[in-house]
Amino acid sequence: MPARSIVGLCGLTLLGLTGPVVAQAPSTGADLKATIALNGFPCDQVVQSQRNADSDYTATCKDGNRYRVYVDAAGRVVVKKL
Repeated sequence: MPARSIVGLCGLTLLGLTGPVVAQAPSTGADLKATIALNGFPCDQVVQSQRNADSDYTATCKDGNRYRVYVDAAGRVVVKKL
């Protein structure tokens, strides 16, 4: 067997031993934090979240701010400070 084939076989074997790479979905808190920040409100970390209904959450940030994050009838994400 040529040396090039052996090197290629070893490389494929090593890739197979690493297992599949699984992407992890961000947590609900991380999603809420990003949504709040993208809507211009301060939130350094979501410390508590509660699901009120489908696509409707209440989030409490580490700094004490509370927000309601929901999708309105038009399909837009809305963030309201409580």
